[in-house]
Amino acid sequence: MTFGLSDFRLFVKFPESIQNLINQFSKLPTVGPKTAERYVFYLLKQPAEELQRLAQFIAELKEKTTVCANCLAISESNPCPICSDQKRNQSTLCLVASTQDMLTIEATRQYNGLYYILGGVINVVQEIKPENLNIKDLTKRLKEKNIKEVILALNSDLEGETTSMYLAKLLKAQGLKITRLAKGLPSGADLEYADEITLGNALKYRNEI
Repeated sequence: MTFGLSDFRLFVKFPESIQNLINQFSKLPTVGPKTAERYVFYLLKQPAEELQRLAQFIAELKEKTTVCANCLAISESNPCPICSDQKRNQSTLCLVASTQDMLTIEATRQYNGLYYILGGVINVVQEIKPENLNIKDLTKRLKEKNIKEVILALNSDLEGETTSMYLAKLLKAQGLKITRLAKGLPSGADLEYADEITLGNALKYRNEI
């Protein structure tokens, strides 16, 4: 009878310090146990000072970041630099799902208004409902600010489309101009991974709903 590597591991376990780190890496998005294992053994080959630097960066992740009270973006300051910039168009608000999407749009240099982070999108499978998003705070902010146009900058997948339709109906009832990114983006594409030219054109030639 022959034994494979998986059988061998039934009898030989990793040291606890290695297994603990594998378990932590396995919790990351798209990272399975095998990938997590490769990460850990890669780190084992690095100098001690590199591991100390990595540990420091991880520790600082929470210590040196905060959430902007205005747009709810992750930032080093509150309010964030975008909300603090009085030169930006104060009458236009771009709705995005995450801080990553906001930074992607900023990189196009085609938008000079304000942002608002929804904190995700409606997802029936994952049981994410409108009340789980930052929509209640959004309606409150719209009443406080003189917003004239709201741009729906969400992914063109099923969840993004569902959320856009929900928001369009909600915000139109408040008499606001509602626009969304032009269809230059491929169906199902994530804003975070769109190239700057395509995303810039989608923003520049946005359509009113």
